[in-house]
Amino acid sequence: MIRHISIWLRAALLPAMALAGCEVSETAQDIPFEPEYRGIETRLLEGDLVNFHVKMTGARDVQDLADYAECAAAQYALIRGYGFARHVRTTSEVEAGLWRGDAVYTISPALPDGLKTIDAEVAVANCRERRIPTV
Repeated sequence: MIRHISIWLRAALLPAMALAGCEVSETAQDIPFEPEYRGIETRLLEGDLVNFHVKMTGARDVQDLADYAECAAAQYALIRGYGFARHVRTTSEVEAGLWRGDAVYTISPALPDGLKTIDAEVAVANCRERRIPTV
């Protein structure tokens, strides 16, 4: 329990310290990564727009949460018979070590316009390799 609190405090305080101009020697890669994925809720919003709510503990930073949401989006695209997804937005919050993410993606059969496009098959294979669960 103390270790998890210590990890959470370091993950929460490091970005704030860096912004305040403090010298920070520890990075997210220095923090032990012991994720516990707590679930994915998927909601089709309209047409090709999909909302994913993800929860996890043990995240080093917001990128770990975003990776979890991306894995969900990639698998969802494949389940619906599409090959691609595009990230629209992700919001996150952390409370008492529980990270919550609210992400929106579009899914499509062809490579969508935009900078944050995802090849769903490649992404799902990467998620499996990294042991990040999908939908």
